[in-house]
Amino acid sequence: MGYSVLMTSSNDASANPALPYQARGSLKGRTILMSGGSRGIGLAIATRAARDGANIVIMAKTGEPHPKLQGTVFTAAEQLEAAGAQALPLVGDVRNDGDVAAAVAAAVERFGGIDVVVNNASAIDLSRTDAIDMKRYDLMQDINVRGTFLLSKLALPALRKSSNGHILTLSPPLNLDPKWAGMHLAYTMAKYGMSLTTLGLAEELKNDGVWVNSLWPCTLIDTAAIRNMPGGAQIAQAARGPEIMADAAHAVLTGAHLTADSGGSASSSSASKTGNFYTDEQVLRAAGVSDFRPYSLGAPEEKLVSDIFL
Repeated sequence: MGYSVLMTSSNDASANPALPYQARGSLKGRTILMSGGSRGIGLAIATRAARDGANIVIMAKTGEPHPKLQGTVFTAAEQLEAAGAQALPLVGDVRNDGDVAAAVAAAVERFGGIDVVVNNASAIDLSRTDAIDMKRYDLMQDINVRGTFLLSKLALPALRKSSNGHILTLSPPLNLDPKWAGMHLAYTMAKYGMSLTTLGLAEELKNDGVWVNSLWPCTLIDTAAIRNMPGGAQIAQAARGPEIMADAAHAVLTGAHLTADSGGSASSSSASKTGNFYTDEQVLRAAGVSDFRPYSLGAPEEKLVSDIFL
C-alpha cells in the first residue's frame, strides 16, 4: 500500500434502518466535540449521535468546498440538524492552539459543557522512510499526535464536570509487531502517538470520572480518501461502510457494548470502562451484533480487506 493521501474523513454517512445494531442507550442531550467530521467516519459517528438528539460541535478545516472531497463543516452541520441534533459548525485547524481553545470555549458557551471528545482528525502517508517528505511527516505528527493531545488537554476541565465524560480517539491498538513499524514508520509513529495518548490519559484520569478509549476498524472503511486513490472505487468494494464505526462508537459512548474489555470479555468493573483499544467488531459483538454483512458494500466477508495494525 504505497500511496500517500491526506485523510480528513470519508464519504457521507446515511442512516440505514436495516443495520443490525440495536441501541441500548442514548446520547440525547449530551454534548460532543469532534475534530474533523465534515465527512466520512467522523460525520457518520456524529450523524448516529444526532439521531439521538445530541448536541454536536464539529471543528474542521473545510469551510469551503474541496475540489475532490464532498462536504464542508457547514453542510455537515445541516445534515446533523436534519437528523435531530443541535449542531455548531466551526472552521478551525486542530494544529492551531487558538482554534482548539476557541472550539472548547464555544462548545461550553453554546451548550453549557462538554460530555464527549472525539479525536477524529487524522492525516495519513504510508511512504517508507526514504520516500517520506518531512513536511508530510510533520503534518502527521501535528494533526494526529499533537492535535489529539491538545484537544483532549483543553477539554479536560469541561469533561471533569460532566457526569459521564469520555474521550474517544480513532486510533489502533498498540501492536508492537515490527511488521507495522517496518511497513510505514512515519505513519505508524503518528497513529501510535494517538494511542499512547489514550493509554496515558486513561491512567491519568482514572479517578476523575473521565473514560478514555480508542476505536479502530477491523476492515478497510469506504472513504472519499480511498475512492480518490488510483483504483479506489474497486478497493472500496472490499470495504465496509462508515456506519459500522458509527454504531460501534455509539455503543462505546452509551455503554451498550457491555464494557467489554480489550480481550473481548464483558465486565461491569469501572476499570474496564477506560484504557481500552476496541475494534468495531469487538464492540458490536458485545452489543449483540452477530451478522456484519449489512455493513459491507457487497463483498463476501472473507473477501473484505483487513485494516492495518491488527
